[in-house]
Amino acid sequence: MNNLRIYKGADYNDMSRKAASVIQSQLTVKPESVLGLATGSSPVGLYDILAKAYESGDVDFSRAKTVNLDEYQWLAPDDEQSYRYFMQKHLFSRVNINVDNTYVPNGLAADPEEECKHYNYIIEHLGGIDLQLIGIGHNGHIGFNEPSDEFPAKTHLVNLAQKTIEANKRFFKRAEDVPRAAFTMGIGTIMNAAVVLLIVSGGEKAEILKEAFFGPITPRVPASVLQLHRNVILAADGAALSLFPAS
Repeated sequence: MNNLRIYKGADYNDMSRKAASVIQSQLTVKPESVLGLATGSSPVGLYDILAKAYESGDVDFSRAKTVNLDEYQWLAPDDEQSYRYFMQKHLFSRVNINVDNTYVPNGLAADPEEECKHYNYIIEHLGGIDLQLIGIGHNGHIGFNEPSDEFPAKTHLVNLAQKTIEANKRFFKRAEDVPRAAFTMGIGTIMNAAVVLLIVSGGEKAEILKEAFFGPITPRVPASVLQLHRNVILAADGAALSLFPAS
């Protein structure tokens, strides 16, 4: 696949270092980059490395702008399980980024449709995304774009699949506390990013990762659309790549 570059790490920490170096290089070449950011367990190590790189003077976020992939519906920004809170904790509060240049969907929006339009406008107003960081779910979802009958183009409110709810309940005190819906960038927005950086760790993701890149392109496996993107970087550990040909 000519559009895919693979950076293979020995383990999660090595994968995180390789992914962080991609973002550092992006900010070095274009300090005013618009970065699309992700949450969840996969990018925690990457964000820690970037924060330490900032402390040592090796990366500068002062001119960067960020847009996050998604946010749970009905969680306030200061809720410990919200993705705004996650970003503040793991990255924004640890580097020299202007918080006014960081954007996350408003989970408390009274009018979800208007919030989606507003978030699409923000991304367009920023000039699009230079580098979009994503992970992949066990069912192939990217962002919160769940398996469906079509590839959603822009930001939308989605009802979360049971597999996604099950995967995320470890972050909450009770399973019933996991939100059932979330705002997410659409597949079209992700695909419009100049570069997509996909980070994957662990053998439990090996099968879906192989299916995404070597199976049919189908909205039943949302990540499979990445086969059509012009510039994908896959940073993954050996376990995640164990079913890739010649990996």
